[in-house]
Amino acid sequence: MAAANVLLSAARRLRQPLPGAQPRIRFEMPPEHEAVAGAGDEETSAADARFGSPGPRMSAQHPLYMGFMGTVGVGFALLVYWIGSNTTQLLLWIVTALFITLGLDPVVRWLEHRNVPRAAGILLSVSTLAVGVAAFFATLIPTIVQQVTQIVQQAPKWVQDFIDSEFFRSVDSQFGIRDRISQELEKFVNNPDAMGGIFGGVVGFGSTVANGLFGALIVLVLSLYFLGALPAMKKWGYRLAPRSRRARVEALSEEITGSVGNYVIGQAAVAVLNATFAFIVMSIIGVPFATLLAFVVALLAFIPLVGGMIAGFLVTLVALTAGWQTALVFAICYFAYLQFEAYFISPRIMQKAVAVPGAVAVISVIAGGSLLGVLGALIAIPTAAAIMLLVKEILIARQDSR
Repeated sequence: MAAANVLLSAARRLRQPLPGAQPRIRFEMPPEHEAVAGAGDEETSAADARFGSPGPRMSAQHPLYMGFMGTVGVGFALLVYWIGSNTTQLLLWIVTALFITLGLDPVVRWLEHRNVPRAAGILLSVSTLAVGVAAFFATLIPTIVQQVTQIVQQAPKWVQDFIDSEFFRSVDSQFGIRDRISQELEKFVNNPDAMGGIFGGVVGFGSTVANGLFGALIVLVLSLYFLGALPAMKKWGYRLAPRSRRARVEALSEEITGSVGNYVIGQAAVAVLNATFAFIVMSIIGVPFATLLAFVVALLAFIPLVGGMIAGFLVTLVALTAGWQTALVFAICYFAYLQFEAYFISPRIMQKAVAVPGAVAVISVIAGGSLLGVLGALIAIPTAAAIMLLVKEILIARQDSR
């Protein structure tokens, strides 16, 4: 009993605030005021303001104002360019985290509608994504190690068979290839720059892997923060627009972000179905490395329009190692599935996502891939859809009103 009383008293003391402690200061948005009724109300609100009312603005036609603001504008543009050119990797991480956030936000909101707290929904969604990525690498890395080990073990036999072949003997007797290879190997081994280059390549590969892991951690943390703060971020963004246009800005922004989220979820579902079908076909007909190739198909299927075609050609080339009949059967089944997917699966999954004309989709995917690689190809179609929506609702509507 005495020990229980001591524990209870210690728990009460821990729950009590520290002497002199104050609650953490939070930066809150000022309230959104309604339209001003009259001049008297404006004077009253100005008198009650904590910091007073702002004075009249300088005329935009004043030479001093024009020169100063022009100089500030040029300097700000140069500063933005310098910051962007020196933080390219960070900007790519931010864009990736925002893309993942917009893709997971519909899932979090769906959980919220079923009385799941937003924090728990965020944790569940991000944990599922992290487990999926970890399972991918846990399956991919051992498979690669196993295959590379097999290649290393078989390489001496392949080299010896090639040396013992009649073709190599005839070529060696004419051109002295064996002696030439021995001389080049001796020069390479005795060259310190070449050996240093090998060591530098190993170090560079290690640093690339470390940067990749660090980038994945940064993207994961940013995605957590963005998911948690997404409603507040949207609210802040809408408050930057004039009050008279705030409702229209909010409607357009919600349409764009909702379309991007639905597109990410739909594309993920299409990629999973694509990889599952390819794995089943490869397992039945005996294509080697079916698990690894299924993951490759899933990754490439995230790239719209051309990803499935590239995956089909790659798997067909690998299937040729098992025989041309195997490659032909896989090509027929997989490319037939791509047609079925294009006309029956994708339209039903993507019915709430973006709708972009085929020519615009192809051009945007190529342009996005050229600018930002795989990430650019992934976000190309949502970006094109957002631009088309803005052109339709702003530019075309303005032109029609004239």
